[in-house]
Amino acid sequence: MTVIVTDTGFESDDWAQGFKLPQQLAANDSAPAVAVDLASDADPEILQDRLPGIDLIRVDFPSFADGRGFTIARRLRLMGFQGRLRAKGHVIADQYAMARRSGFNEVEIDAELAERQPEDQWLARADWRAHDYQSRLRG
Repeated sequence: MTVIVTDTGFESDDWAQGFKLPQQLAANDSAPAVAVDLASDADPEILQDRLPGIDLIRVDFPSFADGRGFTIARRLRLMGFQGRLRAKGHVIADQYAMARRSGFNEVEIDAELAERQPEDQWLARADWRAHDYQSRLRG
């Protein structure tokens, strides 16, 4: 079982259409909803021409010490991706604010991590706009 973390807490996963790898996207994919799994070492440029037809991109975090997913999220947003962006894997509560700042809408964690780091720990970081160091420096 997976848990979806948002600014309002833990939720169940509402995405039921499945995920495709970038190389599985057909040139004329007319599916009503398209979601893509992107590895942490993928170049987001491979999706450049496909972004308008993608509803959700899920970026893998193989380790909490691997920050490449944050860079991928930022690049996707700068490329114009407007859909849902989900971090999946080894993201910990302390990284939630960074995930939101880099462009993720939500984080997907497994039930074991949700038990070790309950909802209140994630909600403590949900006010991600108010506690960044740049705001403190400007203030």
